[in-house]
Amino acid sequence: MATPQAQYEKMMDEYRKIQTDISTTIEARQKLESQLQENKIVQKEFSILNEDSKIYKLIGPVLVPQDRSEAVMNVDKRLEFITSEIERVENQIKATQLTSEKKRSEIMAFQAQLQESAAAAGGPAPIKA
Repeated sequence: MATPQAQYEKMMDEYRKIQTDISTTIEARQKLESQLQENKIVQKEFSILNEDSKIYKLIGPVLVPQDRSEAVMNVDKRLEFITSEIERVENQIKATQLTSEKKRSEIMAFQAQLQESAAAAGGPAPIKA
């Protein structure tokens, strides 16, 4: 069986990994939000354009003419996709936060157990937080 210190270190490593996962997922959410805003701006610009306005799409270093209906449809699909991705990422954040809270509670319970054991043995608590 592992020592209490090793168990504690393992639990803390798991907790830190969960916190890193939360940070990474929040960054992904922020990127998606930025993309959503950009595409909403493009959608708004499309609504301002005249029907006979020319629309170009940047492909690599070249501007290629694009059909208006195709461009509008692409932006609408992109907005739909980004919105669903934001929802998925938000659910992932919530789930990871729940996991984090459970791990934190587990660590606190383990610390309390060690303190009780140390007090019963008459010595100092073996783990420093």
